[in-house]
Amino acid sequence: MNRRARMTVEEIASRLDIGRLAVYTMLERGIIPAIRLGRRWIVTRYAFENWERTCGERGNATETPSLLPTVGAMNRSRTN
Repeated sequence: MNRRARMTVEEIASRLDIGRLAVYTMLERGIIPAIRLGRRWIVTRYAFENWERTCGERGNATETPSLLPTVGAMNRSRTN
């Protein structure tokens, strides 16, 4: 796989304007589409951009709103 086809946690954090810990939490919860290999997360640019374009919806719209406060709270704690 071409390295440019993958995204780093830092790239994702920058695109979403959140902290790295919030990205890791989203990865762990399956919010952001990714595959875990050992300690490493593999996020393809295609899957992330598709997720971003559809606002993270996976067919169950009730799931997304309940997760937003958690990510927002993590982002606020990062800046304090």
